[in-house]
Amino acid sequence: MDRAMDRDGHTQRSGEGQSPSIRRKGARTLVRWLLALAYGFAGYKHLEAPAGFIAITPGWVPDAALVVRVTGWCEIAGAIGLLLPTVRLRPVRVAAALGLALYALCVWPANIHHAVDNIAIGGVRLGWWYHGPRLALQPLIIWAPLWAVGLVDWPFRRAGTGKR
Repeated sequence: MDRAMDRDGHTQRSGEGQSPSIRRKGARTLVRWLLALAYGFAGYKHLEAPAGFIAITPGWVPDAALVVRVTGWCEIAGAIGLLLPTVRLRPVRVAAALGLALYALCVWPANIHHAVDNIAIGGVRLGWWYHGPRLALQPLIIWAPLWAVGLVDWPFRRAGTGKR
């Protein structure tokens, strides 16, 4: 285990003695990177193998193939935006987070359509073991980029103090 000396000469494990804001910043950075990797990969898959995404797109969406291509590029742009440094580019990072949160909200109907109509992708039908958690976690997927760039603190703000 990594150990370090604190200012009083006591040994402590890495991460101990750090302020909550420093730990939270590290957690936000980790979540930003994980989201960037996930959205970058998903965007690539939208462009490289769009058939499954087209299949789950609800019928009321016009030109599903075009929408899938555009959303793939949006996911890639959002992933890149999350990784931009905050110095001078914070507005772009925030825009990327807002765009990805809005994107996750907008694709929820496709996820519902996929689940309710039990649409096969590549000949495989996924059961509720997949669809149930996927649909239940959609609010977390919407929230995560907003938290990762510091737009929201909920639920990590200490109650009654207004402090983080």
